[in-house]
Formats: sequence, C-alpha cells, structure tokens
Amino acid sequence: MILTLSLGTRHSFGLYLQPMTLELGWTRQTFAIALAIQNLVYGIATPFAGMIADKFGAARALVGGTLLYALGMVCMAHSTSGLEFSLSAGLLVGTGLSCSGFATVFGVIGRAFPAEKRTMVLGIAGAAGSFGQFLMLPYGQTLITHFGWHTALVVSAATLFIILPLSRALVESDRAAATSRQSIPEALREAFGHSGYMLLCSGYFVCGFQLMFISVHFPAYLIDQHMTPETGMIALALIGLFNIFGTYLWGWLGQNYTKKYVLSTLYFTRAVAFAIFIALPLSPFSVYLFSATIGFLWLGTVPVTSGLIAHIFGVNYLSTLTGIAFLFHQVGSFLGVWIAAYLFDSTGSYRLMWLLTIALGILAALINMPINDQRIARPSPTPA
Repeated sequence: MILTLSLGTRHSFGLYLQPMTLELGWTRQTFAIALAIQNLVYGIATPFAGMIADKFGAARALVGGTLLYALGMVCMAHSTSGLEFSLSAGLLVGTGLSCSGFATVFGVIGRAFPAEKRTMVLGIAGAAGSFGQFLMLPYGQTLITHFGWHTALVVSAATLFIILPLSRALVESDRAAATSRQSIPEALREAFGHSGYMLLCSGYFVCGFQLMFISVHFPAYLIDQHMTPETGMIALALIGLFNIFGTYLWGWLGQNYTKKYVLSTLYFTRAVAFAIFIALPLSPFSVYLFSATIGFLWLGTVPVTSGLIAHIFGVNYLSTLTGIAFLFHQVGSFLGVWIAAYLFDSTGSYRLMWLLTIALGILAALINMPINDQRIARPSPTPA
C-alpha cells in the first residue's frame, strides 16, 4: 500500500505537463528539467535513505520522506517560475521519494523472507507498487479534469498522508543480529569492487532512461499525434495495470531461473517492443497494445535486480546496495527526461529519442549476460 501511494502519485506527474506549461507559459524543457532533477535527487538521496533505513529503521525514513513529498507537491502547486518548480518538484519531491520507494520497503521485505522465496516476494511487492500507477493515474486525471491542476496537486499531496500510519507495519521490532560483522563502508568497497555489481547498475541506468521517458513524455507525444489527453492517461494506466502481472511474472522467473539471463531477456524484449511500436501506424489500438506490452516489461527489473543483489551480497545492507543501484537508475531517468525534451525542442519530434531508447535496450541486454552472480561466501556470525 505504501508503494502504491508513493510510486503511483509519482507516475501521475506526466499528466501535468500539458496543462501547466500552457497556463504558465513554460516550455516543455522547463517542466522536464524539474522532473529530471527530481529523478536525479531521488537517485542521489536513495542510498542515504537506505543507510538510514538499515541503521535506524524503515519506519523513520518513511515518515520523514512522506512529509517532504507532500510539502513538495504543495509547493509545486504554487510555483510560478521554473526555479520554484525545480526546487519543489525536483528537490523536495525527489528527496521524499527516496525515503518512500523500493529501497526502503524492499530492505525490510528482503530480510523477512528466506532466499528461496525472496525474489518472488519482492515481485509481489513490486506488483502491488505497480497497482499504484493503475490506481493513481485515473485519480489524478479526474482531479485535473474536474478541479484543475492546482487543486489536483494539493489533494494528491494530502492523500500521501495515508502512508504515515502504514509505516508502522515496517517496524522491525526484533531485528536479528547482523549476518556478518561487515560495516557499511566495507560493504560499499566490496560492492564497487565487484564487476557484476557495476554491470548490474549500468543495466539499471538504461531501465530508468526508458521508463521516465515514457512516464513523462508519452501523454504529450500522443497529444502531438492528435490524440486526446484521456488516451495518454489510459495508456499510462494500462502500463500500470499490466505491470502488476508483469512484475509478478518476472519475479517468478527470477526466482526459478538464472537472474542475469532473465534481466537480459527483459531488456531485449523492451527494445523489440519499442521498435515495433514506432514502425506501426499510430492508432488508439496500437497505443493500447503497446502500453499493455510495455506494462508487462515495466518494473520487472526491480525484483530481479534486488534479488540478484541479495543473492550475491546478502541482505544485511540490502537497502543501501539497492539504493546505490537505484542511483544509476535515476541518473538514467534524469537523462531520459531531459534528453527527450531537448531533442523535441530541437527537432520538433521524439523520433531520435525512440531510436536511442531502442539502442540502449539492446546494450543493456548484452551487458547483463557476463555478470558474475556467484554468492560471496561469508563466515558464520558469532551469536550475540
């Protein structure tokens, strides 16, 4: 439920691009740069949020993050310049998201289940988070349509406060003794010295690049092609709906098959889906078919990537290490949002961006294949 609210609200931001830029007289780059900053801040802050969650508990990280998230959305509603919008939608919301996203929640879940169930359970949690995209997009579009974008942002911010009582469920009241005597700096040195971890992070970069391009620019792209705003909303909602099943499916595949090959297959299939979509004539049917297909591939990387990190390095610092991997993801998100806006403003088209997205998908499929996925052997801890 926490992931449903947090991630679902985040995925609704693309709905505000058209009404805000038209009413405030901004370019698409002004809006996109703020969301690009949001993704970058989200990524930079996530490792630190993970460290706080690993050290002091996920519930504390969630409470602080939710308050910042809601404050940022209220400030978004009152922004009158690009700088104000970048500080609110970028800095405040990005920091709040870092404490209420996958890394914080997955750390608790990863420690709560044994290795033979872990990736599957992470897939189930990821699917629940995916439901937020399906749920919150119609919610956000309804608010915008009936009350305007300003009121929609304020009401959505208030909705986030539901996370506060839910965060108590993530209190690990009887956290077991650490599985090793390893410190956080030692864990970081180990991870950055592991070639497989760096390849995994590089693939995650591509995931962020692709997903945020679609999340932010797809509704506007469809409007440019003379389709209605509701078509874009339905398309993103379909991505969220099919992502529920897709995340569960990829979590199951990651639990039962070699995780690095599962990731390679996912990235390659994404590239094929993008290529077929831009090659076919555009129609509502092709848009909805593409949305359903890409929904199956949307966040399947998350449980498999997190499960592979837990498999190689263990779960003691899972929030920290998945948070660092997520930083790479969000650097990709930053570039995906900004480069798409830059190419559109320069050429009047998203075509070059589509081609770049396809090429990076093929690259991600290739670099995941040689990952060294052997579990790191550790001595048994001395009982406390």
